[in-house]
This record gives sequence, structure tokens and C-alpha cells, in this order.
Amino acid sequence: MIVHSAQRSFATVLAARAAEQPHATAFVFREGDGEAALTYGELHRRALGVAALVGHGERVVVLYPPGLDYVAALFGCLLAGAVAVPAYPPVRGADAARLRAVVADAEPHVLLTAPGFGAQACDGLATAARLVECDPATAAPSGADVTGPQPGDLALLQYTSGSTAEPRGVLLTHANLLANSAVIRRAFGHTRASRGVIWLPPYHDMGLIGGVLQPVFAGFPCVLMSPLAFIRRPLGWLRAISDHGATTSGGPDFAYALCARRARPQDLAGLDLSSWEVAFIGAEPVRADTLAAFTAAFASCGLRPEALYPCYGLAEATLMVTGSERAVPPLVRTRGGPRPLVGCGRPDADHRLLIVDPDTRVPLPDGEVGEIWLSGSSVATGYRRGGEDTFGAVPARGGGRYLRTGDLGFLEAGELFVTGRIRELIVIAGRNHHPLDIELACEAASPVLRPGCGAALAIERDGAERVAVVFEVSGGDDAETIIAIRRAVATASGAQAGAVALLARGSIPRTSSGKVQRGRCRRLLSAAAEGVLAYWELPSSQRPPPEIVFVQ
Repeated sequence: MIVHSAQRSFATVLAARAAEQPHATAFVFREGDGEAALTYGELHRRALGVAALVGHGERVVVLYPPGLDYVAALFGCLLAGAVAVPAYPPVRGADAARLRAVVADAEPHVLLTAPGFGAQACDGLATAARLVECDPATAAPSGADVTGPQPGDLALLQYTSGSTAEPRGVLLTHANLLANSAVIRRAFGHTRASRGVIWLPPYHDMGLIGGVLQPVFAGFPCVLMSPLAFIRRPLGWLRAISDHGATTSGGPDFAYALCARRARPQDLAGLDLSSWEVAFIGAEPVRADTLAAFTAAFASCGLRPEALYPCYGLAEATLMVTGSERAVPPLVRTRGGPRPLVGCGRPDADHRLLIVDPDTRVPLPDGEVGEIWLSGSSVATGYRRGGEDTFGAVPARGGGRYLRTGDLGFLEAGELFVTGRIRELIVIAGRNHHPLDIELACEAASPVLRPGCGAALAIERDGAERVAVVFEVSGGDDAETIIAIRRAVATASGAQAGAVALLARGSIPRTSSGKVQRGRCRRLLSAAAEGVLAYWELPSSQRPPPEIVFVQ
């Protein structure tokens, strides 16, 4: 079955899978020591039951915990021609705040959730949407017209992760989903013989497009896990890959770094990663030291260096934009900065990528850093609100309309190297500094700073741009740690630090995929902020130097 050319929507993709391989396993949900499976035929039947409860064109917030019901509810929306709004049920206060923001922006017609879960999931939501509680396993299938959605119909209102700003709703059509699914299948070499494992949440673009839609598009089974299960036991992810002989799986850089740090000899016993062909890494900057540490930690388990697959993407382009060459070790380049850069591959033939001066909009030659611009069939139609310049940018030379990604990078012989985000740049005395460079310098300066658990920010002190640093710590002397950070900032940026906050474990705000939300870290620059253990700031020239504030 050639899905991309023959199908008009994901409704017809699922219908074809159910007709051609009804008894083949589509998804397995792994929780603790137990697993539950769903065939393509059963998934289609359950999705039809959900489809009977929502209407064509309705915006439907999908509010199920991760699992098989979430998948069935999502496909039910797609079958009905509704616009699914993937969301995550509130577990923490930050989740509830995000959900309120998403609902307020999306203005949904329906809140779709599990029986008995509505009061918990929808508490405090100011909306006129009707609440529909549905158990997909028992929902009665209807005669819903699964061929109804057309390629240009909206399929998803996918909210961005919010790592640099408030989440924004991205309008994705069935054509966008089919196009990007074809990109992923070609890049990863997926066939019906592939096997997947995904722990990323189904309401995040990587977990949703890569972990739920891609397996159905390519026709292979995928094991799903809760992201909370991964956080509690990171090596459980690798154990699932080993147990199921998975060929494709992945996540953000921090997930690989966490597994490498947590690996103990007893964890490696019986762990077989030799089946892993595509270990994709994306959603945040890929660090060369993470690749090296992960390879060293699990080489004895059959992990091959060439399985590591850095890639680049964003919700505004559905998901994947560039991918590395399979079965080839990642490219690493050093350009005189404090950290080596990892290549994230090339765009698919259906897409065009430019590096553009963000101010003049002039395309730049290979080797020069500029903003990454993209055009092609995976690019969304826009945001639900605003964003015309983001999606309709025209370069000063060459013509065409492009998506401005807001990311910085350069090309080398067609290979994309991502260097950072425009909004996160720290400018000191006219020089640009990427936060990650400063964060890595701090990590190297003090062993008590938790790797990947900090953020460098730009602040103003006495009319000058300074660097503020917030970092989670694991013990140590607070005064010595702050001094080490200040020295590292001075070395990395050539300027004094403006403020330093040492934080308790788990205090750094993160997105649903685990990326540090640097924009939200600014609220931690206070001795009174929750989670702050010690705080120092550069005194104003009008005030005497302060002592370090130790928070009890």
C-alpha cells in the first residue's frame, strides 16, 4: 500500500490498515510490568465509536492520559473530520496553567475525555465547550464517513512546546500530516518490519507525529510508554527497546544524557540494543558530549554509533525538517567556539531550506550563521492567531514564501548545523553568545551543578546587558558554587554575571518533552522564588555589595 500517493487523509490511512492487516498489532501500551495491545482492526473500530460523538470541523480538545485510549480518541477525531487539539491532563500546577491557556486560545467545541475523568481534567477551565466522556473500548461504532476529510481540511491544532514563549496553536492539515509522515518514513527507512518504542507524550509533536501517526502510516507496531514512567525509571525505555527488538526510537538530548548518567552495571545485564537502527535525537540542541557518553555507556549492549540519528524539526513544519544519513555516525564540527556542533542532516527533496540574515532577509552562503527558513508541503498553514510574517516571509533574493523558524544555524555541504534560537541570544558588548555555551561552561566549572538542569539568560544591570544563571544543584557549598559560576560566565562571555540562583532538584521549568523553558526561568531570579536555595546578584553601582542570600 503506497499511502502517501493513494490516501487523502489519515482517516483513509487507518481504514486501509484495518482492511489490509486487521489482526496485526498496531500499538502496545507498556505500564509497569504489564502490557496491553491493540490491533489495527480494533483501533479502527474504537475510533469509529469516538467519531460518532464529535462533528466535522469541531475543535476537540483530547484529554486522556497517555495510553491506548488516547490513540483511539485521536483517530476518532481524524475519522470524523474534526480538528483534534492534543492536550495533556493536569498533573502539576504548570500543566493546569498550560491547559487553561490552550483552551482559552483554541475555543474548542468539545472537551473529550475518559469516563469519570472530566471533573479532574477540566476543573477551572473557562469554556462553553461541551464535555464528552467516552470509553473508546465500549463506544458504539457509527456509520461515520471515514473518507470525508479532504487533504486541505484541518486535522490538528498542535500547540508549540513553549520553550521560548507562550504556546501557539499551529494549524495542520491532513496534507501536512501525510507529507511529513512520508518524509519520516523515507528518512528512517520504515517498513512493516520496523518496530517502535515511544515514551514521549502523545500531545507533544514528536510523540504524536513520530510515535502515533508514523507507525500507522508505515504499518508497523509501536510500544507506547508514559513519560512519567520514563522520568521515574529512564532505563525502562531502553529495556522496552531490548524486550521488543525495536528498530526505531528516540527523544530529546536530555533523555540520552540521563540514561548515560544513570547506567549501572546491573542495569546493563541482559540489555540488548543491537536491533536499534534509528536512535533519533531532536527537539532540543544535540550535544556532542551526550552522543559520546551514550555510545560509551551502552556499546557493550550492542549499540552501534551509527544508529545515533540527530535530526531537526518544529511544530510549525509538522515535525521533521532535516535528518542525518542512516547507518553513518553523526557529523561533529568545531568552529572555534566552546562546544562542538552536531550536524542534523539535510532536508527532504520535497522541502527547501535557506539560511537567511534575519535583519536584511538576504540568503547567506555556506558556513555563515543565520536564521533557518523553510518551505515545502510539511509547513503548516499558519497559527490560529497571527503569525503572518512567520509563515509568509519572502527573502530579499530568490523569491518564494518561507517559514521563519526563529532558529539559528548554518549549512556545510548541505548539512544543517543548528546553533541556537534568536530569542535566546545573549548580546554582550556587541557579541552574540548562545545560552548553551555559557551553561556548558558552568557545568564544567562545578561538579554539583546538575547537567542539563540550568539556564543562562540576558538581564540588564546598571544600563548594561549581563548574564543571569539559574541552576539546579546536588549539594556542595553554595558560596563556592556561585563563585565558580561567576568565573565561568566571565570566561565564556567576557562580562560579569548579573545574578545567580541555585535551585533545588526539579525546580527548572520544562516543556512536555523535557526541554528547559528558558523564558520561564526568569521568575527564579529572586531569593523569594520557590525552589531557590541561594541567590546572589551584582550590586548596583549605587549600592554596597550584597551578601549571598541563603534561603532556608
